[in-house]
Parts: sequence; structure tokens; C-alpha cells
Amino acid sequence: MNREAQAPAQDAREAGDDRDARDEAPQYVLPLVVRIERAAPPERTDALETAARAVLLMLTHDRATGDGDWAPALRAWQDGRIRKVVRRARGAEWRKAGELPGLTVAGDGAEVRVFPPVPLDGWPKELAKLQVSGTELADPAAPSEPGPGRALLWLSPELEMSAGKEMAQVGHGAQLLWYALPERRREEWRRAGFPLAVRTSSRERWARLTDGGLPVVRDAGFTEIAAGSRTVAAEPPADGFDPVAGFDPVAG
Repeated sequence: MNREAQAPAQDAREAGDDRDARDEAPQYVLPLVVRIERAAPPERTDALETAARAVLLMLTHDRATGDGDWAPALRAWQDGRIRKVVRRARGAEWRKAGELPGLTVAGDGAEVRVFPPVPLDGWPKELAKLQVSGTELADPAAPSEPGPGRALLWLSPELEMSAGKEMAQVGHGAQLLWYALPERRREEWRRAGFPLAVRTSSRERWARLTDGGLPVVRDAGFTEIAAGSRTVAAEPPADGFDPVAGFDPVAG
């Protein structure tokens, strides 16, 4: 399988707070849709972790690399700002979204579908009409301590964001960590099913994470928070990646 997904000329930020050559390129966006049924919405942390895995699966899919039919859009997107937009769907809207080319990724209860990048002003009509703002989810209890053998995506304790915004941010964090890892560890992570966990950092830990040379996402400031805000720090495991039991992405 082709696993080229190389890092573009991209620093550790969503869209940056200074203009450079990336801003002159045509701008693309990576669409993600989370399934939120009224009677059974997913838990927040599960949805965030599933969204992060969805981004990684898109980056490394055969259709998105090499001569794959999604590869030109992936390259164009990565040559610009790595924007991501999360929308929500239920019922018939979710079924229609599932008919478009993309990948559906299932978590413990969450389902997220990720699509090849589209021009910023060229969304498919089936996705353009979906709601983007105000996506809110909750955890019934505080998430447990993450186990070993997985990447850790730490959310800032200093910011308030909607669940949809957080899903985009942890997607950025996962993508930047993928870029930062050496090829051997990338392949190990992929073969293990992209084990990862999303947690909110303590303030003490956050200071260490953001000053420790890890990939850190800095927001562009388009929505919800100020430009340059540090949203996610991505930390690889000290040792190897533990395989994800039963992790089963479904290609659409």
C-alpha cells in the first residue's frame, strides 16, 4: 500500500497568523460530518477521537496518495492552509452524506465521515446545507486516564470551544503529529490502527507541553477564538503503539 503522505511546507498551526506563499495557493477545506441523532448523540470524547482518526485515515488512504483519484485534492489542500470544517447530520441527511465519496470511521459509539478536500467555495450541495455552528456534545462522566501505547492529543485548558471546533482542532493535532513522526513510527502507528486519546490538559501540564518542542496547533481565528490561540498539543507515546482492538474504518 502506498503511504507517501509527506509533510507539506506547513508549520504547527491550523492556518497561521501571518500570510505566506500558502495563502496565494487555491484554498481547499477538508470536510468532516459527525452523525448526531437526537435520541442517541455520541459522547464528546469519543466523537473527538473518532474525528482525529478520520483525518489520519484520509491522509493515508490509497485513494489519497500516489496516483489515487483523491490525491490531487489532498496535495492541493496541503499546499495551502490545512483547514477543516465539521458539520453535523442525522437521519436522511446522514444517509445522503454517506453516498458521497469518502470514509466513514466508527468509534465506540460515534460515527464520523471524512471527505476528500473541496475548494473553499465549492462544497457539494449535500454537505453545504448541513449545520456547522453550535455542535455541542457532552461526556456522561470525566474520561479516564489514557492508557499507554497511544498518541495523546491535549486540548488547551484555557479555551472554550464547541465540540465541532474541538473536533477540527484535534484533527489538526493528529495531522501535525503524523508529519512530525519519522517514517518507521508512522508506519507503526498506521498498522496499529492509529491509537490515540483526546484529553483536556491541566494548566501545569499545558505549560510543559507547549514549551517542549511538540507539534502545537495555533488557530487562524476564523471562528470562536482569537487568531494565534494554541489549541492542541500532540504527544507521541514514549514506547510503541498498542493496536486498537476492533478498529474498523469503513470505506464508502
